[in-house]
Amino acid sequence: MKQTMIHPQNPLFDAQSVAAELHTVCDFVRYGVSMFTESELSFGHGTDNAFDESVFMVLEGLHLPIDTLDPYWNARLTTAERLRLATLIHERIKTRKPASYLLNKAYIQGFGFYVDERVIVPRSFLAEILARDGGFSKIADYEGVGRVLDLCTGSGCLAILAAQLFPNAQVDAVDLSPDALAVARRNVDDYGLKDRVHLYQGDLFAPLSGKKYDLILTNPPYVDEEGMSALTPEYRHEPALALAAGKDGLDIVHKIIENAGQFLENDGGLLCELGRCGPALQSAYPGKPFLWLDTEQSSGEVFWIEKQDL
Repeated sequence: MKQTMIHPQNPLFDAQSVAAELHTVCDFVRYGVSMFTESELSFGHGTDNAFDESVFMVLEGLHLPIDTLDPYWNARLTTAERLRLATLIHERIKTRKPASYLLNKAYIQGFGFYVDERVIVPRSFLAEILARDGGFSKIADYEGVGRVLDLCTGSGCLAILAAQLFPNAQVDAVDLSPDALAVARRNVDDYGLKDRVHLYQGDLFAPLSGKKYDLILTNPPYVDEEGMSALTPEYRHEPALALAAGKDGLDIVHKIIENAGQFLENDGGLLCELGRCGPALQSAYPGKPFLWLDTEQSSGEVFWIEKQDL
């Protein structure tokens, strides 16, 4: 099929016509890659390229395991399935919404979560650090962790992951947005964790008077003014409240560092993601021994610090 410039009036946006011409999973993955590439979409909400984005949308759109492509590669699809996939691919291009919003699903470390535009699409590096083989070295005994706090919980994904990784822990999760907490509640209920994951609405530590934790996790807003002005359309679909953090991106992180110590047990620590703001944070606190952690796709975007150093 000859490709032309993408435009809402282009016949290529006729989902029924496309569904009549394409028949297999392979056909739709290929079509998605071609269309996404030509449309110059941006990625970063669970995938970082057109192929992975197309595979995710096709498999999730068919309710198939998103990490199992080969067995279905040449599978022929029903008319209803073809129409659904064509519509999804076209909506991704026309709206520039992240695929996870169109499908109401995002995954972290193999765990699936409901998402919509009330929360950012889960993509925290903290999940990889905590769930990597052998665990996170600064937490010697995962079974010994009794209380965990997830600040700025959004969809609740990190709180739920913490409940899975720390089997004996009670997990508190806080967010300023009532809308975000409604999404988090749905995910907590879906995982059957309402007795272990407790949601609080408020500004950071405000609703937690007198509580102490072995571990504080946070993936707070950390996009600086320059970054906010440069967001692609995909990121502009996410709630600004969950992204923007002042001129240098550290408005929220400063508050967390200044107050976290009083909510940690003596041997506890803080694990925080802050994007590209690491150098600015280190300059602001030259005497603090932040431990900067790398992941498969990041370097120096996450730090660990113990209570005694806060």
